[in-house]
Amino acid sequence: MNVLNTKTRRVATLAIGQFLAREYWFSCPRCGHVAGSEELAALVPPRCTVGYDVLAAVGRQFFLDCRDNRQIVRSLREKNVFLSRSEISYLAKKFIVYLALLHKKVRTRTRSFLSVNGGYILHLDGTCEGESPHLISVLDGITEIVLGNTKVASESAEQLIPFLTSIQKSYGDPVAVVSDMGKGILAATAAVFPAVPLFICHFHFLKNVGKELFGRENDTIRSRLNTCGIQGILRRRVRALATRVAAAEPQLVQTFVRSIETEDSSKSSAQLILHSLLQWALEGKNQGEGRGFPFDQPHLLFYRRLVRIYTLLQQLSHAGVFDSPKEKKLYHTIRRDLQPVLRDLLLKRTATTMQQKVDVFARLRAAMRITLSHNKCGLNDNGELCKMNTIEKEVTKFRRSLVQETNRTKDKTYSKVLTQLDTYWQKLFCDPILVQTTAGNLLIQPQRTNNILEQFFRTLMRSYRKKNGFQAMEKALKAMLKDTPLVMNLRNTHFMDVLLGGKSDLAQRFADVEGQIVREQMKNRSGDTHLISAGLKRIISSPNFPESLAFLMTKKAS
Repeated sequence: MNVLNTKTRRVATLAIGQFLAREYWFSCPRCGHVAGSEELAALVPPRCTVGYDVLAAVGRQFFLDCRDNRQIVRSLREKNVFLSRSEISYLAKKFIVYLALLHKKVRTRTRSFLSVNGGYILHLDGTCEGESPHLISVLDGITEIVLGNTKVASESAEQLIPFLTSIQKSYGDPVAVVSDMGKGILAATAAVFPAVPLFICHFHFLKNVGKELFGRENDTIRSRLNTCGIQGILRRRVRALATRVAAAEPQLVQTFVRSIETEDSSKSSAQLILHSLLQWALEGKNQGEGRGFPFDQPHLLFYRRLVRIYTLLQQLSHAGVFDSPKEKKLYHTIRRDLQPVLRDLLLKRTATTMQQKVDVFARLRAAMRITLSHNKCGLNDNGELCKMNTIEKEVTKFRRSLVQETNRTKDKTYSKVLTQLDTYWQKLFCDPILVQTTAGNLLIQPQRTNNILEQFFRTLMRSYRKKNGFQAMEKALKAMLKDTPLVMNLRNTHFMDVLLGGKSDLAQRFADVEGQIVREQMKNRSGDTHLISAGLKRIISSPNFPESLAFLMTKKAS
């Protein structure tokens, strides 16, 4: 080997910091083969100035530790590595590209790892916000490994079928598929996996049934309450009463609370009684179970509390609680505030109808043994552990009773619930699936819900909100690379053994990825973002831009 040339570049690694690397390149006089330093190639990617360990550290801090660019810059300075915040963003995207290429590289080993458990249960779901594209992810319900991701404009079958076909090609047919009731998802899974059992998430099924059952009534109640403006009125009364109570006697609230807890019948301030009742009514909107509508009915509960305190105020008045002229005036003022709500006949009829349907919905929840009020799991409720045939028998009893109720009423929503049950009956109740493994036959019971994927999305979105400090995720989802959810696999210790392939850490594993492929991938990912120059953005923001452009073109033509 003869010395071809010598190249010098400034590089940085966590182990050394910034240093000047002088690399000798050799060529073979007979075959022309050119080789550089293997040691430097194991530390720093070709044509780059930042080492693999820096890249891995940036990725972990950015995605797993939820640190922002400024914090990462400061932490790297302690290691004598000096990068700008824009370079951190670039390295974070590069980290995802490396991770995606590694996942693709170990697909065969991943498939073998999944086969140890008898295969994989494909959980399919997506998330979006505003006008952002849909981020679709596929997760194995047994090992909780993210198997693949894509970004599509909509959850239509045409856009999901190619993605599911690639999953099938990489990992084979799943043991079962668990998804929500999206028509596009159901059509795509049926097309790609026609022989695979497809199960509907119980949580999503109940959510859809509840919206179908009393969603219209809920909208009516919300609209009528907003028309009355009662929430804003009561909040103003509460603020005014809180100021009066605090000015009257600072210890009055503690005395009142103590008298309620000890059931002491000592006389309390009328203003404090009114303040606590109004506050109790307003808190009705926050008394749900943390599952959202239709499992929580905040507007109905708020209305019912308003009705209760209206009647209770009259009872307290007859009992002589409001004795002074000032207290009587305040009592009549609050009663007058509540009267538009109480006299709204449409609101009253709708609330009565909705309560009847909520009771029916509660019976179905009890039959399916999930989202029960005594379970404090919120959105992470996977349902009670019991045999599926027991749940099926209970739902059969519910269906029989609902048929009788439907025959007594003209409300078509009950018939729609029966249709939903009949349509998805076979996809709701599944027996354990018998699979063959190297250790023998194995029974696998698919999870009743898709909560494993819902929790995954909530964790991913929470990390972005924590790092960025804002709630809206539309811009983040638009800018997010489709393979970003793969970072969640880094928390899976069992899969990390598969991903590392005998190497000690990600930095060493990244060195096995070909640099040319990474550069091509980065170029393609950068092309996904449509950038508008500042000058063009300024002129197209004008409302008269089309007319100005037309005038200019007409002038040129003349």
